[in-house]
Amino acid sequence: MIKLIFIALFGCISTIEAQLVMSKASPPPNIVFILTDDQDTLLGGMDPLVKVKKLLQDEGTTFTNMFTSTPLCCPSRASILTGRYSHNHETLNNSISGNCSSLYWQKTFETQTLAVAAKKANYRTFFAGKYLNQYGGKSVGGPQHVPVGWDQWFGLVGNSKYYNYTISDNGKPVQHGADYHEDYLTDLLANKSVDFIHNHKMRYIQPFFMMISTPAPHSPWDAAPQYSKMYQNNTAPHTPSYNTKAVNKHWLVRQATHPMTKESVDYSDNAFRSRWRALKSVDDLVERVINALSKMKQLDNSYVIFSSDNGYHLGQFSLPIDKRQLYEFDLRVPLIIRGPGVSKNVTRSEPIVNVDIAPTVADIVNGGKGDFPLIMDGESLVPLLNINNKPEWRSDFLVEYQGEGKESPPPGCSPTWRGVSQCFPSCVCEDAYNNTYSCVRTLQPQHKVDLMYCEFTDTETFVELYNHTVDPHQLNNIKNTVDPTVLVKMNKRLIMLGLCSGKTCRAQSYIDYSNLSTTKHWFVDALSRFWQHTQTWFNPNVSPL
Repeated sequence: MIKLIFIALFGCISTIEAQLVMSKASPPPNIVFILTDDQDTLLGGMDPLVKVKKLLQDEGTTFTNMFTSTPLCCPSRASILTGRYSHNHETLNNSISGNCSSLYWQKTFETQTLAVAAKKANYRTFFAGKYLNQYGGKSVGGPQHVPVGWDQWFGLVGNSKYYNYTISDNGKPVQHGADYHEDYLTDLLANKSVDFIHNHKMRYIQPFFMMISTPAPHSPWDAAPQYSKMYQNNTAPHTPSYNTKAVNKHWLVRQATHPMTKESVDYSDNAFRSRWRALKSVDDLVERVINALSKMKQLDNSYVIFSSDNGYHLGQFSLPIDKRQLYEFDLRVPLIIRGPGVSKNVTRSEPIVNVDIAPTVADIVNGGKGDFPLIMDGESLVPLLNINNKPEWRSDFLVEYQGEGKESPPPGCSPTWRGVSQCFPSCVCEDAYNNTYSCVRTLQPQHKVDLMYCEFTDTETFVELYNHTVDPHQLNNIKNTVDPTVLVKMNKRLIMLGLCSGKTCRAQSYIDYSNLSTTKHWFVDALSRFWQHTQTWFNPNVSPL
C-alpha cells in the first residue's frame, strides 16, 4: 500500500515537474497589435516606414492581399474588435445613429471583443489611442466609460487628433494641449506603451495583450517638428486612375469635377506629403516598442501585428481625398505579423480580411490550436504564419458599407444638393445616403480569377464589376459585356455572404467564373440600354435618393 502511494505520489510530482518544464520552455506569448488610421498600401502608404520594414517585414510575414470589409474608420474598427462583418455587429458608419460606440454597441458587441477573449485567457490587457470615432461623447457615457476587457485604458475621446484632445485615462478625462514634448499623441502613445511593457515585466507573470491605435496618418496630419519639412517635392501618386473621368460608375463618383481643379490637386498633394510626415512618428513608435520588448527579454515570445483600418485615395477618379469607396485603393491595407514560429521575410497572397484579426488574437491566447469564439465571422491566421503550411483558404469575402449624408446642402455648394456629405475641396462630395453597397471580392489565383462585383442600394440599382486580372485599376466596368451567367453567380454568392453569420461566413465556396466573355449577350445589352436610359433621369449634382 505504501509502495502504491509512493508510486502515485512520485507520478504526481513527475507530472507537475513536467508541466513546469513545459511552461518554462514555452510560456504563453504576448501580443502587440499596432493599428494605424487611414493607411493605404497602393499609394505608397508603407514607403516612409523604413523601421517597420526592418523590424517587422524582414522579421515576419507580410500579407499582400489584406482588405478591410468596410472602408471607413468606425465600422472597420468594430470588425477588427469583434471579428464580425458590419451586418453582424451593426456598426454601419461613423455616426452614433449608425451604432458607432452607441449605448447599444456598449451593451452588446463591445462585450464580445478580442480584449474580452484575451481576458478570459488570463491575459493582462492594455489599450492606447483611437478607439471608435464617437467614443467618449456625452450621450454615450463620456470618457468615464471604459470598455469591458481592458485592464489599462488610455483612450482618445472622439476622432484622430495630434494636439488639443482629451484622453480617458482609465475613465478619468485628461486634457492635452499643443506642446510637442508633452502632447503629441503618437509619441505619447509610444511613451505609454513602453511604460506598460516595462512595468508589466516587473509586476506580473501573466502574458499581455496590447492594442496601440495611432492617429496617423489620419487628418489633420500634424507632423512632429523634426519631420515637418520632409517630402516637400512629393506629389500624390499619378496612378492610371488619377484625375480620370469616372465612366460607368456609381453616380457619386461620376459627379466628381474633371479635370480636378487646382484647389483639389494642391489639396491632394499636400495631404499626401502630410500623411507621410505623420507616419514617420509611427515608424519611431514601432522601433521603441520593439526595443522595449527586447530590453525586457520579451521580444522572442511576442507576436507583433501591424495593420490599418482602411485605405485612402488622393485624386483617383478625380476624388480629391477620402476613403468610403469600393475601389482597391480604399480597401487594401497593410498586414504584417512577426513572432514565435512566424516565417521571416516572406509574403503570403491568400485573401485576408479585417474580420480575421480578432479570431487570430483569440486563437493565439488560447494556445494556437484553432480555438476562437464561433460567433466570429473571420478565420484565424495562425495556420498561415508558417510559410510551409498550405491550408485550405477562402476564395472570396464580403465588402459592405452604408453611406452617410445630410439633409441640408453642403456649405458653399449648390443649394439643390441634398443627402450628400464630405464635399471638399471644390464641392466634390465623397459620400451620400445612397452610397450604400455590398460587394463580393473574389480571388482564385490558381484559376487566374480576380473579380469585384458590387450592387448599390439606390434608385439606379447600379452594378459594378471589375476583372482585376486585366484591369487592376478598375477603369472598366464590365457589367454590360460579361457573360450574364457570371452576374447571376456573383449575385447569388453576394446574397449568401450578405446574410452570413459565424460559420456560414467561413464556409468554403468555390464558384467557376471561367466564362468571362467580352461578347455582349442580348440580355446584357438590353439591360445596359435600360441602365443608360434610367441614368438620364438623374441630375448628377443631386443625390438620387
